[in-house]
Amino acid sequence: MPKYITKQRKALLSYLSRHADEKLSARQMEAELGGEGISISAVYRNLADLEKEGKVRRVNCSGSREVFYQYTEGEHCRECLHLSCEKCGKTYHMNNAGAEMLIQNLAQSDEFAIDKANTVLYGVCKECREK
Repeated sequence: MPKYITKQRKALLSYLSRHADEKLSARQMEAELGGEGISISAVYRNLADLEKEGKVRRVNCSGSREVFYQYTEGEHCRECLHLSCEKCGKTYHMNNAGAEMLIQNLAQSDEFAIDKANTVLYGVCKECREK
C-alpha cells in the first residue's frame, strides 16, 4: 500500500533532491524548511521513513557525533560507489569503470564482495586540492 505523501514529506523530498551531493543534518533541514511549517520531529519522522524506503542514507562523519543524511536518488545511486570529500563534504558517484575495476580486484585478491549501496570512500576532491 503506497504511503500517503504529506505536504511536509513533499517539501523534504524536494529539498533533499536539490542537495543530493551533500550530507545534511536533521537540524540543517529543519532550519531551511522551518518556514514551510516543518518541525524537527516531522523531519526526523520523515527521514526514518525515507531511510527504510532506501531514499536516504544515514552517514556518520569522522570527528562528529552528529548524524547526517544523504538523498540516494533512487536505484541509480544505490548501484554506485561514492566518493566523499572530507573538506567540503560533497559526495560524488565514482565512475563506473573505476568502480567495477576496484570491485573486481577486491573480489579476486581479497575474496571480498563490496556492498555498493553502503560503500563510501573518503578523501579530498579535486576542487579542494586545488584551493
